[in-house]
Amino acid sequence: MRSLAQMTAIANVVVVVVGLAVLVLLPPVERAEPERTALPPKAALPPARTAEPVQATAESAKKVRANEVGLVPVIMYHRLLRRRVASIDRTPAELRGELERLAKDNYVPVTAAEFVSRKIDIPAGSHPVVLTFDDGSPSHFAVDANGMPRNDTAVGIIYEVAARHPDFRPVATFYVNREPFGVRNRASEAQAVKWLLGHGFEVANHTYSHPDLHRLPSAKVREQIVRQERLLKTLGVTSSTTFALPYGSQPKKAGTAHDGSYDGTKYHFDGVFLAGAEPAVSPNAKSFQRYAIPRIQSNGKHGDCSRWCTTYWLDWLDKHPQERYTSDGDPTHVSVPRKLKGRVRSSEAKAVIAY
Repeated sequence: MRSLAQMTAIANVVVVVVGLAVLVLLPPVERAEPERTALPPKAALPPARTAEPVQATAESAKKVRANEVGLVPVIMYHRLLRRRVASIDRTPAELRGELERLAKDNYVPVTAAEFVSRKIDIPAGSHPVVLTFDDGSPSHFAVDANGMPRNDTAVGIIYEVAARHPDFRPVATFYVNREPFGVRNRASEAQAVKWLLGHGFEVANHTYSHPDLHRLPSAKVREQIVRQERLLKTLGVTSSTTFALPYGSQPKKAGTAHDGSYDGTKYHFDGVFLAGAEPAVSPNAKSFQRYAIPRIQSNGKHGDCSRWCTTYWLDWLDKHPQERYTSDGDPTHVSVPRKLKGRVRSSEAKAVIAY
């Protein structure tokens, strides 16, 4: 019988192969002209709230069945199109429906950077989810004539759902390439990035031109990462904490995905994300692999997705709630059922609450 790690590797290869085939057939990426409107102040939209501070106890952890070494869905999205062209596309209605489901199931978004740094500050009894959007499509973020996020963009839909569900934090991570959000001049790109960072979103490195890194020599891998790091810094991203592999494809020298240098510029990432195909292990767990964090493709249960995409896994987590990360509401402690205490990473031993 294959191990879980082997199954994950196989699934990731399937996602990579399908992704490569799909992207070869895709039409050119849609472009958006730079917006000329002023961006709204923070007060115009609800903030990304953090949970009210609590002091967890064994009794309170048991009451909410806290399990902070449980599984976390890290969801991978690509373009939003009214009529899907590729299997990895989603419609605005599909994204809206999936976010509504997450909110009703008591999931609370955290960014990829918050996840890998274990800054999972969400209410007791709730579950973290990481929303990631690849490639910097114009469908992810754009503003309307009033300077507000357009309704059917990813950011607009996230705020729409958050308005109906106040505990649903309006945050996500955008992994971008050389033309973030299809904007064609650096001033407008910087304006977009500043808006996102100022509202609690993460903008991070997805390489400069989205190549399959496994096919490149190590020097070219480092160049791709550094060129994008330099671009992000000109746009206001002081440092990228996390990195998403194009197609989920690891370089031949896997270490170059998280540490390296090119032309005098060094880089380091605390977490590297794959392209499939199951929930991620909690960063509080001994088995957490920060440089190979799986993501789940957003999709239904047809074809390859009968086992590897969001509908399947969200259903599975609903049926196996004991396997899911459930917060104790106290970010200074790690609460787990007593039988799972041995799974907690040793660095957290003094802060463990076992019930």
